[in-house]
Parts: sequence; C-alpha cells; structure tokens
Amino acid sequence: VQLQAYGGGLVQPGGSLRLSCAASGSILSINALGWYRQAPGKQRELVAPVGSGGIANYANSVKDRFTISRDNAKNTVYLQMNSLKPDDTAVYYCNAVPRPFHPWGLGTLVTVSS
Repeated sequence: VQLQAYGGGLVQPGGSLRLSCAASGSILSINALGWYRQAPGKQRELVAPVGSGGIANYANSVKDRFTISRDNAKNTVYLQMNSLKPDDTAVYYCNAVPRPFHPWGLGTLVTVSS
C-alpha cells in the first residue's frame, strides 16, 4: 500500500488546515496509521497515530489542537490542524505505525507564517 499526503500550504498563525492521506489500497489490514512531520533541520517525529478502531493519541506539542481520523471505507486518513503555530511548519507524512512502510511518500509542506 502506498500512502500519499496532500492538503498542505501556507497559513497564518492561528489558522487551520486539513490534511488528507490517500491510500492506494485497503487500509483495513493496517492496524495503526499516523501522521508524522519533519521540520527543517530536525528528525522526523510521529505527531498523531490512530488505531483501526479510531482510537487516537497525540504528541504533547499538538494535543488539543490537532485531530486525526480515518475513514476505512474511503481508505483515507485525515489530520485537522487548528490554532497553528510557526513551530508546526514542517513536511507532513502519513505512514503505518509503529513500522512505517518504505519508501515514504513525498509528504505535504505546511508553512505557518505571517
């Protein structure tokens, strides 16, 4: 299964974006999926995983601002991002958790700047 993220862009601090991740096949067999991000000069980090039943977790840095969800019927995972901060600027990827598929998809760039 290949996973491709899209929906990034330029947004002002305090703004919102919704990212989507489309899978090339069924995601039913993938127990957990997640959104990762990599900021300039930093390592890639997992910000929000979601299990097959919809139970989600969040990194402290995005808790209460981001919401992850998955639609197994549409083979799509979403990330609703609110109250965006400049520190959220990064390339965002979706992939399996805890063992990501390789190679990674291209990701989608989110830039938070005034």
